[in-house]
Amino acid sequence: MTNKPVSERELVLGILLEVTEHGGYSHLVLRDVLAKYQYLDKKERAFITRVSEGTLEHMMELDYILDQFSKVKVKKMKPVIRNLLRSAVYQLKYMDSVPDAAVCNESVKLAVKKGFGSLRGFVNGVLRNVARNLDNVSYPEDPVDNLSIRYSMPRWILELWIPAYGMENVERMLQSFQEEQPLVIRCRDENVPEHLRAEGVHAEPHPYLPYAWQISGFDYLGGLESFRNGEFSVQDISSMLVGETADPQENDYVIDVCAAPGGKSIHVAEKLGGSGHVEARDLTLYKVGMIEENIERTGLLNIEAVCQDALVYDEESREKADIVIADLPCSGLGVLGKKTDLKYKATKQGADDLAQMQREMLDVVCRYVKPGGKLLYSTCTVNPAENEENVRWFLETHPEFELADLRESMKQWKTEVCEELVRAVSEAGWLQLLPGIHKSDGFFIAGLRKRK
Repeated sequence: MTNKPVSERELVLGILLEVTEHGGYSHLVLRDVLAKYQYLDKKERAFITRVSEGTLEHMMELDYILDQFSKVKVKKMKPVIRNLLRSAVYQLKYMDSVPDAAVCNESVKLAVKKGFGSLRGFVNGVLRNVARNLDNVSYPEDPVDNLSIRYSMPRWILELWIPAYGMENVERMLQSFQEEQPLVIRCRDENVPEHLRAEGVHAEPHPYLPYAWQISGFDYLGGLESFRNGEFSVQDISSMLVGETADPQENDYVIDVCAAPGGKSIHVAEKLGGSGHVEARDLTLYKVGMIEENIERTGLLNIEAVCQDALVYDEESREKADIVIADLPCSGLGVLGKKTDLKYKATKQGADDLAQMQREMLDVVCRYVKPGGKLLYSTCTVNPAENEENVRWFLETHPEFELADLRESMKQWKTEVCEELVRAVSEAGWLQLLPGIHKSDGFFIAGLRKRK
C-alpha cells in the first residue's frame, strides 16, 4: 500500500472532503473516483465504496462518538482531520475485518502525508481512546434523539415521519437505509438473467414484477456487455410501478415532463410495443443528453428527448397527451439509502418550497391531458406535504380531475401483484411505499383522471 502513489484511505478522504466541505453529491463523487481509478482491483474499490458510503451514512453518530472522546469538538477540527477521524471511527465500529491498530496507524500516516504532522499525537490519542471505549458510548435517553443519533437522521425528518407512520415503522425505515441494497433492473426479455449469470453476475427475481431482477456481485455496470447492449435498464421497482400504473394503450401519446435519466419514459415506450409516441422532457441540455444516451442504448424509435421546462406552459401540447407522467423534483427522503448525504443537505424549508413548486408544475402540466386521459403524479419522497397533501390540493383546485383508485388499475396488470402492494394503497386510492416495509425505495404514486 505504501508504494502506491495514492492509497484507498486517501481516496476516501478526498471523497469525504468533496461531499462534506464542497457540497458534492456522494453518489456522483464516488462514481467519478471509481471511474478515474478503474485500475484498482475489486477488493480495493469495494473498500473505498464501503468506507465512503458508511462514513457518510453514520456521520452524525460518528461525530457524537468523537465528541465524547476528543477535547477538540468535531465542529472545531480542521476539515482534513475531521473527515479522517470520521472514516477511522467508522472502520473501528463497523468493520471487524480491519484491525484497530491498522486503522490508527494508517490514519496517523495519512495525517502526516496531508501536512498535519504536528497533529499525529492528537489523531493517535483520540483513535486509541475510541477503540478502547467503543462499548461504553452512552446514547441520548430521549427516544427521538436516540433514534436520530443511532441512525444519523436529522431530528426534523423524524418529527415529520413519526406522526404519519408511527415509531415502529420509522425505525424499520431507518434500519433499511443502513442495509446494503441490491441493484434493481428492468429486463427487456426473459433471457437477460441468463446472460447476466454468464457474465458472473448474481441475479435473483424481485417479488413484485416478473421483469424486475436484483443484481449484485459485479464490478461496474459499464463492464457488462448486457448493459452496453441495452438488454436491461437500471430502475427501482417503485419507478417501474409508474409504467405499470400508466398502462399505455396502443398508439397513445405520452408526455413525461421531468424524465431524466429516462427510465419511466423508456419503460412506457417499450410497453407501447413500437406504436404511439413518448416525449421525454427535462429542463437542461445535460439532462436531455442523459435521456438520449439511454434511448440510443435501447434502440427505441417511438420516443424522443425534448428540452422543456415543466414550469413553462407549452400551448402546442394543450390536451395532446393520453398520459402525462409528472415524476416531479422532490426532497428525495425516500432514497436516503442510495443518496446517503441527502439527509444532511435537506431542510424542512427546502421540502416546503419543493411542495409549492410541485403545485405550480401540476398546475401547468395538467393542461396537456386529453379529456379521459391520465395524469400520474409521483415522487421519491416520504413526506405528506409533497404527496397526499398535494393531491388533495390538486383535486380541490382542478375539479375537472378525479382520483383513480390504484387498486382498480392493479387488477388490470398483466402480472400477479403481491398483496403487499395492494395493502399499500390508501383508502383514498394512492400508493405510498415505505423503505423497510415494502421491497422498494420510499415512493408515492397517485393517478388522476381527466373527466370526459
